[in-house]
Amino acid sequence: MRIVAVDLIFALKIMFTATIVFSVPASLAESWRFAMIGDVPYSDRERQELPQMLQAIVDSHVDFIVHVGDFKHGRARCDDALFADRHTLFDAVSVPFIFVPGDNEWTDCERASNGSYDPEERLSALRRLFWSTEDSLGKNRLRLSRQAPETPENARFRMGPILFVTLNLPGGNNNRGLAETPRKEFQARNPKVLAWVKESFALARQEGLRGIVLFFQANPGFRQHAEGLAQSGYRDFLDLLEQETRRFAGQVVAVHGDTHHSRIDHPLEDGRGRALPNFTRVETFGYPRMGWTRGIVDTAAPELFRFEATAWPPLLHQ
Repeated sequence: MRIVAVDLIFALKIMFTATIVFSVPASLAESWRFAMIGDVPYSDRERQELPQMLQAIVDSHVDFIVHVGDFKHGRARCDDALFADRHTLFDAVSVPFIFVPGDNEWTDCERASNGSYDPEERLSALRRLFWSTEDSLGKNRLRLSRQAPETPENARFRMGPILFVTLNLPGGNNNRGLAETPRKEFQARNPKVLAWVKESFALARQEGLRGIVLFFQANPGFRQHAEGLAQSGYRDFLDLLEQETRRFAGQVVAVHGDTHHSRIDHPLEDGRGRALPNFTRVETFGYPRMGWTRGIVDTAAPELFRFEATAWPPLLHQ
């Protein structure tokens, strides 16, 4: 997996303002805060630091935390003991905690350094451990709507005018493989992911929601897609995301990890090379830099979403 150093500017708090969509009377205003992390912990040091960072996130008064995948290094073993350790760590957080799978914990587990596991067996193990109920992880839990018993990692929940959606879209070309014929696992899973995206946007439109946030692990290659060179495993997803974003009156946010480059930008374009103004991409921090990004929803503010990226540990303690 490619690792990109985080720009120095992201060592400081960064705020991004999304495009204005609606105006809401102050008397009806609501607000929520949520935190996004990913590609952590990759090392023993990060495993020791992560509980402290999670507590700092909790202390910042967020309503929930989402981990967008890769809870171990790509060379680390995919053993049950490691899975259990991460489950215990995430479940001990005092706010709702939602985990989305990445390639490091299932598609890459066939590597000898990972223990030569069957990737589909490891995904089944994750499903039994992390998504066996309708609730999130954490001491205080959120009730989630899961797609189906066979794909419980695809889930969603609503807070006020926002629909939050999780997707099993891992790095490594979405486990499609590089051959002309896709792997059978990809052929079975990817249509369900696309159906979940379509259904979620339809629900958001039906209920007149103001925003939809998608959480997944892979960096699907927005720039390559804009140039007509999308990777085969992500082409259908990006085509669908573009179509649904253009049809949606509110704001769309896509949150991912994978390439370890903390950033907040507008990389999704229409067919004429113009950035779609109602789309925002948030990429989380990743090894070797720890950090987290806070999303703020304020229905009374001129903007609906605002984002702040914070490196860990804080600069004053480095």
